[in-house]
Amino acid sequence: MLGSSKTKPIDAKTTDTLIGASTICEGKIMSEASLRIEGQMNGDIECAGDITIGENAVVQSNIQARDVIVAGKVKGNIQTKGKLIVTSSGVLVGNIDVRSFIIQEGGIFQGSSAMNLAAVNEKGNGKVIDAKAHKQQKNEQQAASGGN
Repeated sequence: MLGSSKTKPIDAKTTDTLIGASTICEGKIMSEASLRIEGQMNGDIECAGDITIGENAVVQSNIQARDVIVAGKVKGNIQTKGKLIVTSSGVLVGNIDVRSFIIQEGGIFQGSSAMNLAAVNEKGNGKVIDAKAHKQQKNEQQAASGGN
């Protein structure tokens, strides 16, 4: 309802904004909810939710979002708090800083990648575990405690 003073809380899991296939958008986009692009986008995107780049979309943007799916063409850097997926039809030219990266067979990625340290610290406190050394240490501990 237009002009309503009551505001509903925004659900970042739903697609709030769709840039249609026949739309060309220029400028910066900032969104609290998820965004789907099927047309053309030129300009930076900051999104608290997820971003989906459709198969026919052409995007020239630096993107910050929770999760990103690239099925079209993207030229620009991507930073996520979660995962980045490049589908078999996706083309990504740019640098990425993500928590997890999945590229399907046929997908194209050209750039450099980094795993953001905050995400690593959430899961494993940034420690690298050598499985062989860990097993040997465990065996030694068992032997010292009488094999139990």
